[in-house]
Amino acid sequence: MAGKLSLAYFLSGGCGGCDMAIVDLSETLVDVLPQLEVVFWAPTVADVKYKDLEAMPDKSIDVGLYSGMVRLGEQEHIAKVMRQKCKVLVAYGACAALGGIPGMGNMHTKEEIFRTAYFDTYSTDNPEGITPQTRCVVDGKYELTLPEFYGHVRTLQEVVPVDYFVGGCPPHHSFVGQAILAILQGKLPPPGSWITSGKAVCDVCDRNPAARGEERQPIKEIRRTTDGVPEEGKCLLQQGYLCLGPVTQGDCGALCPKVNIPCRGCGGPIPGVKDFGLRAVSAIAGLLADEALVDQIPSPVKLFYRYSLPASLLGQKVK
Repeated sequence: MAGKLSLAYFLSGGCGGCDMAIVDLSETLVDVLPQLEVVFWAPTVADVKYKDLEAMPDKSIDVGLYSGMVRLGEQEHIAKVMRQKCKVLVAYGACAALGGIPGMGNMHTKEEIFRTAYFDTYSTDNPEGITPQTRCVVDGKYELTLPEFYGHVRTLQEVVPVDYFVGGCPPHHSFVGQAILAILQGKLPPPGSWITSGKAVCDVCDRNPAARGEERQPIKEIRRTTDGVPEEGKCLLQQGYLCLGPVTQGDCGALCPKVNIPCRGCGGPIPGVKDFGLRAVSAIAGLLADEALVDQIPSPVKLFYRYSLPASLLGQKVK
């Protein structure tokens, strides 16, 4: 690409981990910066205002990275502005692409969430029953506003058209570097695709029995991560720890299994899968030695849809 590539970044309903994945590029980022012009990075890095982004000409920004899910009116507004100003818009990270951990909120109504947050916790003292309002007038002359809190979490794609998706919670910095280089070099897949190596976590996991020429054994028991210590080097699934590595993109390099933690699916679905949770249910069910083990799986929705409930066929219908 001739000249510098202009980049915009917005942290929406996320934790900031996706920002850190870029910062963690460290020396690699320094090498890339001469080819990038960061024109907007809010609210974590640059002291810029929304009006600065709104004032930019339409399609004047080459690439926009939108991190985080959409739950507030403010987040929806900036998503639409980013789409208007950016030639290419990327749903960056699990929250933007799938809904992420905040998407678990779709299992509850807005009223239930407010009841828990502002009334039912042991540390809450709210005798007047005050809850957040979109508009409040103080002393009869000062108007304060808050963005609207919507009834459910949405992915970025539910709000605006998205050109590419990047998984991870957060994306691993080494893969972020590869993605940025792919953008700079114009070596991107067809629009609508995930930017990914295309390999599952199991494909890059040292614990995979197939990598040693061994036959995979069925799951004979269900164990939680608090149940003992996994045997080093042995497949976590075969030990009974429910690992979603077979259906999750392995752009992270299988880091969780390397430290005895089962994959939970933050990388997003392997290519060709539309509903991550359904494919995960199918994969695990097919490996069980006995159907009775299904009853031992703790909190199935929170296991199989932990990162992807808003993007699933269930969407906001789970109550």
